[in-house]
Amino acid sequence: MLLSEQAYKKIDRELDKFPADKKQSAILASLTIAQDEKGWVSPDVIEDVAGYLGVPPIAVQEVATFYNMLNTSPVGCYKLAVCTNLPCALRGSEQALAHLREKLGVSLNETTADGLFTVIETECMGACGDAPLVVVNNKQMCVRMSEDRLDAMIDTIRQEGKA
Repeated sequence: MLLSEQAYKKIDRELDKFPADKKQSAILASLTIAQDEKGWVSPDVIEDVAGYLGVPPIAVQEVATFYNMLNTSPVGCYKLAVCTNLPCALRGSEQALAHLREKLGVSLNETTADGLFTVIETECMGACGDAPLVVVNNKQMCVRMSEDRLDAMIDTIRQEGKA
């Protein structure tokens, strides 16, 4: 088994939410649990989750590649996802994205040399009125991200990373 015993127990709790013949319904939650533990969803993780759930690996691969919150390649410790859909773009998200890329010295989907940050574009996160929007590691939504606020966020993360 590729994941920890604790991860499989979490997956079992997800499986309990669905009928026994609908294990495929737990794929997204299972991949999220695996990613939280491993940092990304590797081909080995996809195979392992498929085997554990008793579903074809292609079914797991389809889910892994559909959702941009799932990382199918290694990312930095902090994945910064910037919404660039039209409402956010009209409120400055493209400038915020350009500022992040310049400050960190990376292109889209690249990771900083220190392995700390990966910057990606994302689809609508449903907070258009609070744009520009940055979601950190799929878990923390940061709103109204001016250049000053972006700089402060990066500096705080860097300081915490050194502690």
